[in-house]
Amino acid sequence: MKLARWLFAPGVLLLSACTIHVNAPDHPVMPKHTALEERLNIRYSPVDWPEPLHADLYLAQRPSPGPAVLVVHGGGWEGRSRADMTDTARELARHGFTTMNIDYRFAPEHQYPAQLRDLQKALDWLRQNHRELNIDPHRIAGFGYSSGAHLVSLLATVTSSDHPDRAPWNPDQRGLVAVVAGGLPADLRTFGSGRLLRQFLGDTREAMPERYRRASPAAWVTPDTPPHLLFHGNWDRLVPASQARDYQQRLAKAGVSNQLLLMRGQGHVTSFLFRSTVMDEALVFLHRHTVTPAGETEPVKPPE
Repeated sequence: MKLARWLFAPGVLLLSACTIHVNAPDHPVMPKHTALEERLNIRYSPVDWPEPLHADLYLAQRPSPGPAVLVVHGGGWEGRSRADMTDTARELARHGFTTMNIDYRFAPEHQYPAQLRDLQKALDWLRQNHRELNIDPHRIAGFGYSSGAHLVSLLATVTSSDHPDRAPWNPDQRGLVAVVAGGLPADLRTFGSGRLLRQFLGDTREAMPERYRRASPAAWVTPDTPPHLLFHGNWDRLVPASQARDYQQRLAKAGVSNQLLLMRGQGHVTSFLFRSTVMDEALVFLHRHTVTPAGETEPVKPPE
């Protein structure tokens, strides 16, 4: 099985956007905010970080601290930009979730775990600035697509397990409370050692089996893994839908709350282009799982 970098291609919008849902909720669509504040190109990496990294912030205007979502773009760990996720980040903010849409370092110049460290630092930055951003530091979720989905799921499973790459500066190891992951390559051990994986991880699977395991969210699922909503095209040839199905089975076996939304007739790129078809379910899912420290879900209401 080969993992190739996905690119936008002309003509893909002609494909069907029909969606079938497995374990999908039947809750009403969340109310939509009309007010948000944009803070663009904010540096979140420390001055001594190997590379300056920036983020776009979309602050939901709320009377009290609310949930936040860390948003991560795809691109085979080697390219593209946070601009791919701008629409998603804004849509989440309009529904009450303050969002941080981030850059991260690219392979091959930077190999694993550099990208994971960037997400860990972004999460740390959100928590350090929670008062200014008017967010609850205990209610931060993740949303990613393709390699971005891999990174947010890895961040979640690293923090909730005994993974060797946990953030050394985060002694209490607070992680994400929920994850939305589209087109997720969950188990890198099941792919061949194509160019993207070699430059991301440093060598072939045969030469570095432990590194492939360390970088695979599927290898680190525990009962403490946060809830996941997975969406995936059933015609995906780059990251087969079996990745989502197998990962869902691991989550279910561990007793982790999960949902799988299969997008009928969609491949890897078109599932991203038509991701708006799963946003209603994603919003309800994020609302349900961005819980208060006391364990009670706080309704997301429009600003007064």
